[in-house]
Amino acid sequence: MKRSFTTIFLLLTVLFCVFLILANLLEVKVVKVGWFTFTAGLLVFPVSYIINDCIVEVYGFRKARLVIWLGFLMNFIFVMFLQLCIVMPPDPSWTGQEAVDAVFGNTWRILTGSFIAFICGSMVNAYVMSRMKVKCEGRMFSLRAVVSTLFGESVDSVIFFPIAFLGILPISTILSLIWTQALLKTIYEVVALPVTIKCVRFIKRREETDTYDNNISYKWWRIDQF
Repeated sequence: MKRSFTTIFLLLTVLFCVFLILANLLEVKVVKVGWFTFTAGLLVFPVSYIINDCIVEVYGFRKARLVIWLGFLMNFIFVMFLQLCIVMPPDPSWTGQEAVDAVFGNTWRILTGSFIAFICGSMVNAYVMSRMKVKCEGRMFSLRAVVSTLFGESVDSVIFFPIAFLGILPISTILSLIWTQALLKTIYEVVALPVTIKCVRFIKRREETDTYDNNISYKWWRIDQF
């Protein structure tokens, strides 16, 4: 069977991968603002969930699953080249090696946690969004977007922070990061909802597509089905 992808779908896929990689770069910095402790990746990572919601809503779970695995692959390639860059011997005249090691030296743990958390969180987000759309017969998009994000971000945070920071940060800080990140990313989704709704409506009109996932396989590894 011949498969084709539209320009809008390809653009969403590229943006998804870019924001995912950018978020992982920013995850190395822990920020404290008022009562909240979070990583700088919070600035951009929720955008990948918003894009995920748009893809599931318009194109369905199967295409979202493909995009999630593509994001995983692009992130893996990025990590491999980043680590190669770190271990390459620096020129004696260049004095930035210690700074690079300090910032990205823990990248293996951070990105290992990120890989696992990303797949689990993104798939849960897409699954909840897909099943709720069928259950709600396409209604209540705002509720479905928020609930799916809350589930996905909670899974992501519970997996990521212990893997990335256990033994580096106090447990109290890790617990604070878990609930703060899940909460703030969900609030991010709520604040962005007006834009998300307009984007979904625009894409549906342009693509003339509104997919309902009836009788499909939700197995995460079935990337051949899209």
